[in-house]
Amino acid sequence: MVISEVNLITFSPTHTSRKVGEAIMRGTKYEKTVVTDLTCQTVAPLHLPASALAIITVPVYGGHVAPLAIERMKNIHADGTPAVIVVVYGNRAYEKALAELDGLATSMGFKVIAAGTFIGEHSYSTEAYPIAAGRPDADDIAYAEAFGAKVAAKIAAASDSGHLYEVDVNRIVRPKQPFFPLFRFLRKVIKMRKSGIPLPRTPQVSADLCKHCGVCVKVCPAGAILKGDECNTLADKCIKCCACVKSCPHKARTYDTPFAAMLSDCFKRQKEDRILI
Repeated sequence: MVISEVNLITFSPTHTSRKVGEAIMRGTKYEKTVVTDLTCQTVAPLHLPASALAIITVPVYGGHVAPLAIERMKNIHADGTPAVIVVVYGNRAYEKALAELDGLATSMGFKVIAAGTFIGEHSYSTEAYPIAAGRPDADDIAYAEAFGAKVAAKIAAASDSGHLYEVDVNRIVRPKQPFFPLFRFLRKVIKMRKSGIPLPRTPQVSADLCKHCGVCVKVCPAGAILKGDECNTLADKCIKCCACVKSCPHKARTYDTPFAAMLSDCFKRQKEDRILI
């Protein structure tokens, strides 16, 4: 089967999902590539033919596909287009996210021929409380490129689209999760919720450090920060992706959530990327 182009469709506020998707795309070695980045905007209606290959990469928030990513994909439609779907999560768990993305891609007209779950630095990760810090790292990227090569080989081996078979994402191997750290995390969550400790709804901003450079305005995928009012964040729009925190060149933004310490403590063991072809 011949592929005319590869289209990377990604939602990636802190760039982890995009990095993984770009590595997979490189690994296919197809010449014509297109990147459709949905992070900060909904694209104009886009229809992908059966002769194209789509690589769809999104982050996991709370065990689900980021809701804004789902919203941003509403104008994309396919005609039996083969697709590789990938969820990127912060070393805790992706729960139902891969199955959700599979259902969404199928409803859009894609034919899911491969799937993956990759690790990316958690949005809440900081120097004090690292959570999968620095991932995807060089090994993750190399694994993603090898995944892309395997996808290309699967396509090349198929005589036509009818012989390019879909995958059952429920068969993907789940990462190993030690029991006691998970149990400790759940106990901490329950204790925190019973205590009634309020959780921050938005990042905090130091007015002394903020230079009103506007970087946070540009990187916020939800439009929660307004130009000229960079010291405030609209709570009803903020999705807690921490793109503004990680992008601020003056370190004026922080997101001090108790979950950062809990996740850092309970999920130190680095999980492995998984693929299904």
